[in-house]
Order: sequence, then C-alpha cells, then structure tokens
Amino acid sequence: MGSDWRNSPDAADYSVDELMVSVLADQFHNGDQTTNGMASFIPVAAFMLARLTHAPDLIWLASSGGLDPRPDRIPASTLEAPLWRDSIMYIDQYTDFWNFVLNGRWIKKFCVGAAQLDQYGNANNSVIGTDYHAPRVRLPGTAGLADMGSIGKKLYFWNPNHSVRSMVEKVDFRSAAGYLDGGDARQRLGLEGGPQLVVSNLAVMDFHPVSKKMRLKSVHPGTSLEEVQAKTGFDLLLPEDPVPNTKAPTQVQVDLIRQSIDPDGMRKREFRHHT
Repeated sequence: MGSDWRNSPDAADYSVDELMVSVLADQFHNGDQTTNGMASFIPVAAFMLARLTHAPDLIWLASSGGLDPRPDRIPASTLEAPLWRDSIMYIDQYTDFWNFVLNGRWIKKFCVGAAQLDQYGNANNSVIGTDYHAPRVRLPGTAGLADMGSIGKKLYFWNPNHSVRSMVEKVDFRSAAGYLDGGDARQRLGLEGGPQLVVSNLAVMDFHPVSKKMRLKSVHPGTSLEEVQAKTGFDLLLPEDPVPNTKAPTQVQVDLIRQSIDPDGMRKREFRHHT
C-alpha cells in the first residue's frame, strides 16, 4: 500500500476532515510512539492512515489500553474496548499505562483536543469564565491532559471548530502547559517537549522557535488568510514567504479513510456542523 500511496495523485474530491486526518498522519513515522484519549476520532484516523501508508511500524497505544491494535474500523468510542481489536497486549489504564508514560522513554507524541487554545499553546478543558468555582461553562476536565503537557511529550493539537471562542489570546484556565508565557518560560521550568502543530478546519499552525507564539504555516484550499485571522482571537505570526495552501490528501488516502478506516464517518462527529 505504501508505494501505491506515494504514487497516488492528489484527490480531486475530499472534505476538510479528510484533509485534517492526512495532515496529522504526516506527523507520525516508523518507530514513533503515540496514544489517544477520549473523543479522538481525527487522531485515531490519522494513526490508522499512517500505519496503512508510510509508517507501518508506528507504535500506537489505543486509548491507553490496547498496544498496536488492528481494528476493522473506528468504533463509536475511542476510549473503549472495541478499538483494541487484536492488540498484542492490554495495558491497565490506571497503573501500567502511567508507568510507561511517566518514565520519559515511552509515548513521545500525544494528540490534544482543547475547548480553548491560546497563542502559546496552553490548553483549557476545565472551565470557561474567570471564576473557577462559578464558571459560565463547566468543561469535561483535564483527565491526563495536565500530565501530558508537563512530562516532555510533543503535543499535536487538532481543532475541528476554529473560531475566536476556541483560539483565544489567553485561556481562562490552564489545563495543560504549552509554552506558558512564551519565550523560554517552559524551558526555565525544566519542561521538555511542548506544542508542535495545530491542525484546524481552516489552517495549519506551528510555533515560532524563539518567541513560541503560534505561527500560520498553511491555509486550507478554499479558505483565505483573512478568514483564518478573523476567526482567531489573537494575531497569528506569518511566515516570511507567502502562506501556502495546505497540501491536499492523495486519492489513496481518501479511499482508505472512507472505505477502510472510518466508513461510518465517526470522524465527522467532532465538527459542530458535520462536514
């Protein structure tokens, strides 16, 4: 399948969810170690796509339970047993999983979804509002997000609903440490890793190597620079060269997503308005 994928032309017909999956899949390579959390349909599709194309030896710990699973398709939950089909071993979430994660040698890359993400990659999944004890909105909570932001993991964010509500200048509550206040703030606390990439339904962003502020990397076809900026709650840094369009998925990638990985369209559930 790998050679077919590399020789495949760009797809003429694809949706933004398939574009996001293909962009995320490109971030994972043979030997990388990844895991996913709850409601992580886009990342799970990306892991599966990478393994079917360019990274057959990607190490995937599915929802902190099944190591190297072989599911037929993405099930209705990304945190439960149906995803763990034919795993080579099962890892208890409350004991062994955290032993692996905390020792610094395993699970180097983690995909992060957040209700709010700010200009330095700090994430909020706890509360909306300035008073933690009387918030306007109570969110699901951090689960393992605070740990993943503080123990040297490389963080890859996905945001299917890019808006000024989700891309904010400063998060209301810091559920996971990004680059804190920017610059060397994270490094001064002895924290390794940190945010690497943000893939939204409008664009792809990374982080400036010195200031650590979010920077626009590419804009999805059919979306303008002006629209991306208008739907972002802070000024994005721009590259020196003109901002390119995000590369389209190949036809083989789209066929794999639609026919093998996620024929039931679970990935579309993450979007406020289904794609």
